[in-house]
Amino acid sequence: MTVIDDDLDLVFAALADSTRRSILERLAEGDATVSQLAEPFSMTQQAVSKHLKVLERAHLISRTRAAQSRPCRLDAERLAAAVGWIERHRQVWSDRHDRLEAHLATLPPEGGTA
Repeated sequence: MTVIDDDLDLVFAALADSTRRSILERLAEGDATVSQLAEPFSMTQQAVSKHLKVLERAHLISRTRAAQSRPCRLDAERLAAAVGWIERHRQVWSDRHDRLEAHLATLPPEGGTA
């Protein structure tokens, strides 16, 4: 495995959890503190912090120091890398599907004669 594969593994593992995806959706609207991110969930700030650590390890978010708080910020670069990986594989399978359809169109109808 390469470093890029390891990075993608971390991103996809982070995205596998619905709470973390919701946190990313919230951060897409702008920076937020842990308490702001915890509000919509029925979980403690400590539980949300654990989710944030997973997102940080995947480099999907970063935390800054602003006075007494540590606002979280979305870092879309790794997300873009995952989207790129998905798109490349989607295109490969789309091309294969198109070739199969073209080949099937050249075959005589079932039960017909050649």
